[in-house]
Amino acid sequence: MEYIPVRVSDIIRQVNLDIYLPAIQREVVWDTDRVERLFDSIMDDFPIGSFLYWRLEQKNKDEWPVYEFVREFDEESPHNSPANMAGITKDIDLVLDGQQRITSLFIGLPGSYRYLHYRWRKTRLYLNLLKPPVPNEDNPEELTYGFAFRESAKPDGDKPQLWYLVGRILDFEDAEDAKSDMKPQLAALPEDQREDANKLIGRLHNRIHTTLVGNYYEERSQEPDKVLQIFVRANSAGKPLEYSDLLLATATAKWDTLDARSEIHDFTDALNKIGNGYGFGKDFVLKACLYLSENLPIQYKVKNFTRKNLRTIEGNWETIKKYLSATVRLISRFGFSAKNVVAPLALLPIACYLMKRGNSSFDTSSKAEDADAQVAIRKWFIFSVLKNAFGRSSDTTLTRLRDLLSTCGPATPFPADALYKSLEIEPRFNNAEIDRILEYGYQERYTNLVLSLLYPDRDWKDAVFHEDHIFPKSEFQVRALKKRGYDDAKVQAYLSKHNILSNLQLLTDSENLSKNVTPFDEWIQTRDAAFRKRHLIPDLPTYGFDSFEEFSKARAALIVAALKQLQ
Repeated sequence: MEYIPVRVSDIIRQVNLDIYLPAIQREVVWDTDRVERLFDSIMDDFPIGSFLYWRLEQKNKDEWPVYEFVREFDEESPHNSPANMAGITKDIDLVLDGQQRITSLFIGLPGSYRYLHYRWRKTRLYLNLLKPPVPNEDNPEELTYGFAFRESAKPDGDKPQLWYLVGRILDFEDAEDAKSDMKPQLAALPEDQREDANKLIGRLHNRIHTTLVGNYYEERSQEPDKVLQIFVRANSAGKPLEYSDLLLATATAKWDTLDARSEIHDFTDALNKIGNGYGFGKDFVLKACLYLSENLPIQYKVKNFTRKNLRTIEGNWETIKKYLSATVRLISRFGFSAKNVVAPLALLPIACYLMKRGNSSFDTSSKAEDADAQVAIRKWFIFSVLKNAFGRSSDTTLTRLRDLLSTCGPATPFPADALYKSLEIEPRFNNAEIDRILEYGYQERYTNLVLSLLYPDRDWKDAVFHEDHIFPKSEFQVRALKKRGYDDAKVQAYLSKHNILSNLQLLTDSENLSKNVTPFDEWIQTRDAAFRKRHLIPDLPTYGFDSFEEFSKARAALIVAALKQLQ
């Protein structure tokens, strides 16, 4: 195995001319911090690893979808563009290992990085020529060199700053020319700072144009199976790949008329924009493709994405999109969002049922029979998730449910009882389960879901809800509690109850902002009876902080009663 040394400038010259990305590669996942650290490593002479290329012969270039590296990265539109191979009459290299590093070099030198932080910012990589390159021994995570993505070279803050656009170094074959280019900006500096700045420019030039920063190996086999195995092994130690990153390449190559990669990307994005937003991945969509296509195995393995099966999925694609979208719209109406859909696989049987019903507008239907089915679906979803019905052997479970739903038709009521029986769960909470639920803490896995159940009549449309401490969390500090004269037992009692369900509620943005850290006994006076009923606020003679234990016990009782009403 021969490894060939390479310089950063060599890589930059080859990107999107000689080296491209195969569709099996994932998209950009490194943030600006990772890119800055890569350049810091290069300047510090740390190894940045080897690269693995696959030499794709010109005669085979139409067999594999090929994509360009991102130069102007945009979080709002992060997808790689297809490469135009028309007129390419030479072999090309596809990167199997090293995409994130090469993309980072491409963004950091000639490119840019646009991201959202309060507002959209288009930034480029700069180097502060006035920061001494001294490691911080107290914080090894801090960069040695002053790399930062910025909107401009304009200084900010009190520290000495002279920001050099890193990409400018590509314009100069000789380091002295790069230094001369900066001479006017350095002229007003003290001599020692001017010398240090010139040293940094010279070092940057050397590391980009001269230093052999890594090596690459070129695989020349034209066997797709071997290439895929090499890719999986090469990437198994890095950030875990979604199966979809592998399968999308296969699908793209084997769909007849549609571009699977763009179709699945676009549809996943569309799903995630429904209601208040979701976080479904491409893996979920591809799993749904198997589940909602007749007679296909549902195991999410490469071997199940054969040419025949992929063409079946392509033929069923519009139906898959229609009923998966209807399902997500439905759960959005129920008040379920990215915060509480903690078991997305539970949505697949619902989508299968809607597909068998043949009614893609089921989520907006007000017919009596549809309304009954909607209530049954909501209840089934809640119990199946909270009882972790899809936690183990999920493929076996899903297959059983799909078989059970196969006989459903346009007028079939939702078969909740049969589904409960198949899952071996009861549509009610026993005392032990309720005790466990009451101990759910702030922002834990199931907390938001349980809280949403306490508001059965709430209109969830287009509103964002936040988990909120009824008695403000800031008041539950040991020092503050002891200052109130509480003994150790009472302090521990308060600390054990302040962060669990009995002291949590869901508030809208405006409600949460108005409440802020206002003491509860003051804030509750500004709320009407309907608010108190909606949030299960117990009727007590006082809501002062000294009554917190009484409040917690009384509200827990109201929550228990509400949970039992679900049965």
